[in-house]
Amino acid sequence: MTTIKIAKAEPVEMKLEVVVIPVSDVDRAKDFYGRLGWRLDADFPFENGFRVVQFTPPGSQCSLQFGTKITSAAPGSAQGLYLIVSNIEAARGELAVRGVDVSKVFHEGKPGARFGTNNRVNGPAPDHASYRSFVTFSDPDGNRWLVQEVTTRLPGREWKEPRTRTKDVASLAELLHETAEHHGNYEKTHGEHQWWDWYAPYLSARQNGSSPEEASATADRYMEEVLHVLSR
Repeated sequence: MTTIKIAKAEPVEMKLEVVVIPVSDVDRAKDFYGRLGWRLDADFPFENGFRVVQFTPPGSQCSLQFGTKITSAAPGSAQGLYLIVSNIEAARGELAVRGVDVSKVFHEGKPGARFGTNNRVNGPAPDHASYRSFVTFSDPDGNRWLVQEVTTRLPGREWKEPRTRTKDVASLAELLHETAEHHGNYEKTHGEHQWWDWYAPYLSARQNGSSPEEASATADRYMEEVLHVLSR
């Protein structure tokens, strides 16, 4: 009997790059997602009526697209789109100050309650157990987002930074120096605050592709809207 050996194929990396959502009014959707503070990557219109708009949430490796002639799905039919955060209450607070109609923080009274409105229990999960605290919000068309708090990932699901984003010590030092310089301008004109509160949104924005000016504006907005630090 002839034995046939089957070569074991190595897994091919497949990274989720973009999620497409259906909207009825592209400009209205663009305004909504821009107000969330998400990075606008593209807005490309073409003569045949095709248009694609792309946003990326802060810290996300996956982007969001919508536009005209890019999907036949009914506007508002995208449901249960997950956004992962490390602090659910801070995330809710930021969404609220950006004018989003966001739910209260809740955890599930019964499995699956996150996808409906029944059997929700107000407040975060006991001890902020990972994967168990949520808020929800929708865009103007009704596409529904589910924000989930993850503090400790299950074994085998730990987040690993892509190698292309790994910074050497010299590059990191240069970015910190740049951050300090821009924070100095803010510090001269605003009330008392902790420097690290300004550094965090600035660094996050820069690492997600924003220019220094855009990152400064993001950090300023965070300090004013979330921490309520005002100009002198």
